[in-house]
Amino acid sequence: MNVDFLEALDMLEREKGISREALLDAVRQALVAAYKKHYHGNPNVRVDIDERSGTLRVVALKRVVETVEDPSTEISLEEARRIDPSVSPEDMLEVEVTPQNFGRVAAQTAKHVVTQRLREAEREILYEMYAPRVGELFTGTVRREDARYVYVDLGRGEGLLPRNEVLPGESFRPGDRVKAVLVKVERTSKGPLLFLSRTAPEMLKRLLEREVPEIASGIVEIRAVSREPGERSKVAVYSRHPHVDPIGTCVGPKGARILAVSEELGGERIDVIRYSPDPAEFIRNALSPARVSDVRFLGERVARVIVPDDQFSLAIGRRGQNARLAARLTGYKIDIRSESDANEYDGRGDEAAAFAPSDDGAAEPSAQGDTAGADRGVQA
Repeated sequence: MNVDFLEALDMLEREKGISREALLDAVRQALVAAYKKHYHGNPNVRVDIDERSGTLRVVALKRVVETVEDPSTEISLEEARRIDPSVSPEDMLEVEVTPQNFGRVAAQTAKHVVTQRLREAEREILYEMYAPRVGELFTGTVRREDARYVYVDLGRGEGLLPRNEVLPGESFRPGDRVKAVLVKVERTSKGPLLFLSRTAPEMLKRLLEREVPEIASGIVEIRAVSREPGERSKVAVYSRHPHVDPIGTCVGPKGARILAVSEELGGERIDVIRYSPDPAEFIRNALSPARVSDVRFLGERVARVIVPDDQFSLAIGRRGQNARLAARLTGYKIDIRSESDANEYDGRGDEAAAFAPSDDGAAEPSAQGDTAGADRGVQA
């Protein structure tokens, strides 16, 4: 140990935020373990480090006895009184037992401890940096990929983009720039794992915030999102200002804003609809571009929607996609019927389809609901 070592600890405290005292405590504990391992001495020892000079001493607690049987744990009364004239037999006395070559062991041990603590501190700093940022959009550079993940350099950390969180048909090469939302930060012994997604609803929200200043400022709010990644999504928006059209704001001049978001998502079609606190109005809007004749509520979170005969297929959408997204967006199970069938339904369900807000992405009608609000639809 020397002054240079102590100065290095001071530098680490300034640059890395690692407490100097915490490092010294860790070094002391490691030196005690090293002493016991290399010298098989008294198990009841401690290491003192002079914080000015860096000098260290190994101190053992020994019992004062008339006749010594175990030199590692006992000291004779005669020798003890040369250290402290007031001791008596059976007293416990602290005795320095620093080995002659302990400096070399100490240097190696201290280096190892500081390196280990530095790694631990870096991992904790990384975790504390990213954990509060779950849900944020990040832009990174693809480093490599394997069968499970695309590894993305985020600057201070490496993000893991699972294959099932990549848009259909997407592929990446090392060096490609990629945008993804941080969905989870997991603490591990080797450092935090940063999980990314391009399919999560938050991805669409964050992209809209970047493209639409009114959303970023809070004038326009995104009340709900439902997605079938890479294919189609619905976004329910609401304006807190009576003179701001939330749909026109999100679409932008000549559709420029929504087109930019769509292109980032591989051409995903985006329906922007108006949120309404009135559930019936919200469901009408959510089924856009189909026209709705009537909305009837059959129970908690269950609605029957009547549409003109020529709107039935449009309301359901290709493979049930339009109705499925509307159900997820509103949080209602939606039972769609044509006008001609509404009063003559015989229980077989030939001209009706029920869609629930589940997130399994099934192409067939199902039977239950999800969350949030919408008027007319705009597609990109």
